[in-house]
Amino acid sequence: MRTITLGKTGITVPQNAFGALPIQRVDLETAVKLLRKAYDGGMRFFDTARAYSDSEIKVGTAFDGMRDKVYIATKTQAKNPEQFWKDLDTSLTNLRTDYIDIYQLHCANQCYRPGDGTGMYEALLEAKKQGKIRHISITAHLIGVAEEIVKSGLYETLQFPFSYLASDRDIALVKACEAADMGFIAMKGLAGGLLTNSKACMAFMSEYNALPIWGIQREEELQEWLSFFDEPAVMTDEIRTFIEKDKMNLQGDFCRGCGYCMPCTVDIQISQCARMSQLIRRAPSQNFKGEFWQGEMAKIENCVDCGICKTKCPYGLDTPNLLRKNLSDYKKIISGEIEV
Repeated sequence: MRTITLGKTGITVPQNAFGALPIQRVDLETAVKLLRKAYDGGMRFFDTARAYSDSEIKVGTAFDGMRDKVYIATKTQAKNPEQFWKDLDTSLTNLRTDYIDIYQLHCANQCYRPGDGTGMYEALLEAKKQGKIRHISITAHLIGVAEEIVKSGLYETLQFPFSYLASDRDIALVKACEAADMGFIAMKGLAGGLLTNSKACMAFMSEYNALPIWGIQREEELQEWLSFFDEPAVMTDEIRTFIEKDKMNLQGDFCRGCGYCMPCTVDIQISQCARMSQLIRRAPSQNFKGEFWQGEMAKIENCVDCGICKTKCPYGLDTPNLLRKNLSDYKKIISGEIEV
């Protein structure tokens, strides 16, 4: 297993890390078991966030008494210093620690700078001075914002979506981070669950100075990622051909399922319905053809075009139209006009 150093932070870990968003969906006992098994299997970097309901509590419980053996990253969605300090104190309590290795401004829509009037960067500096955080970091979903962040030289790591569906511009961003001695943390390495070949995903990551944080909820998922410690995934002509074919199948606008558009004013499950065309083709389809999802997809017809989901989409998708396209395709699949 290749090791990755996150730029000037000096943090060096295996290129195989744990994304703790999904463990908010399982009970405490299951989550702690997963986290400890991940550690025993070789993972040393664990990424969570204040926004992931009780994920921080579960991470804190799992690593209580062994804080110095793992690196923990978390995030705040605060937009002002008052909320920043509140979130930071809550995170420290939840994580049962007196410091956070990498503290990230979550899903930033701008590059926060000293003197910009928000006070956010000054809060980061003060938290680092107090020893409550060790490294100043940020996450973004918009490529333009991410590029500005790298050019600023103000942050020690950047977290950004990165998978084998990456564009040339995305790849250039990763290389720019490396040139700037800035750690790159890759979120959504499975493109929100649309990519199902873990070996191809890992082989792609192995070609870049990127630390992937795989979202893990089940033991069988974890075991799949841990298997690469024993048998590293490397890029081959066969895998490269598979990736190119998969990219062709997924070209164009598609929903990553991040959920930032939710909730919907008319109760549409946007993060699933807006990518149903891909899901029903790439996952066991009978569940998606059943009565429950037929009912959920039918809700798209109730869309009032309020536009809220569109303004909240970090990828700039035209969500209402994407929903309608998925509904049209779905109806053809259900009627048998299209076979999957």
